[in-house]
Amino acid sequence: MIFKTFWRKKEKLEDKKAVMGAKTDIFKYRTDLEMRFTDLDMMGHVNNAMYFTYMEIGRTKYWTQAIQWDWKKTGVVIGQASITYLKPLHLGDKISIYVRTSRIGNTSFDLEYMMVKTVNGEEILCSKGKTVCVVYDYETKSPVKIPDRERNKMIEFEQL
Repeated sequence: MIFKTFWRKKEKLEDKKAVMGAKTDIFKYRTDLEMRFTDLDMMGHVNNAMYFTYMEIGRTKYWTQAIQWDWKKTGVVIGQASITYLKPLHLGDKISIYVRTSRIGNTSFDLEYMMVKTVNGEEILCSKGKTVCVVYDYETKSPVKIPDRERNKMIEFEQL
């Protein structure tokens, strides 16, 4: 009886409140990522911890290229990070990451990510992620209001 319940296939339930499906057309920013040999684990696929590093690389490029965030003036820390792994990445995969601002608050904003690999010209969704980014003043060691310039850039770029 234990084996029966163990091997029975249950339908995976989707989070109905999640705003992000598998549609990349809602993302206005995409960048390619370079995989390194050191990103792999002993099973030959990208280690799960590296996905967060890939999200960081995508986030940094997004802020630099799309938003032109002034790092010398205003810092950002990550208050929360989550990821859903869907398909593995292997050595040699051509991977890209989509990044978008999905929510803007007073002192924080959310970024959503979709990591894909391209196989025979088709994008295959490998993971979905989200970070809550908090605008932070390192001198006072506290959250601060999102600067108007960066807020307006995010709103303009994402057409929020």
